[in-house]
Amino acid sequence: MEYGQIERSIYVEAAPDVVYEVISSPEHLKEWWSDEVVDLEPVPGSVGELVWGERTSPDSHVARIEVVDAAPPRLFSFRWAHLSDDAVPPMNSLLVTFELSPSGEGTTLRMTETGFREMGWEVAVLEEQYNSHVEGWNRHLPRLVECAARLGASG
Repeated sequence: MEYGQIERSIYVEAAPDVVYEVISSPEHLKEWWSDEVVDLEPVPGSVGELVWGERTSPDSHVARIEVVDAAPPRLFSFRWAHLSDDAVPPMNSLLVTFELSPSGEGTTLRMTETGFREMGWEVAVLEEQYNSHVEGWNRHLPRLVECAARLGASG
């Protein structure tokens, strides 16, 4: 296996503007992905944090996130990395891109995550991190679909 990128394409029963809101707004990111989102605005250059678990717990995970592109309602991308410094440079972060296309009554969402090989990890760490992210997206993307469908139905 090459561990180069993760790619998923899913159909969401909600309009692209609703799906865009779900993937870019801190309020909705907390519903389907992380437990807490700090200081993130859906505009290029905005830097914030994603927190899984209780921040003060030794089991928590905190990642820095920086918005790269924000073109509602069709494109949202960001770089993210576990906190090690104040920056999210390309060689120390993964790039996640969400592309949205109208599809019938809903939206086709294409998600890609790249940058695994560029991180410079040893093979065992690369494989572990890649597989962890695959498991994470497999768990969280269905929650994104449910959140968007619920928001679209109530809108």
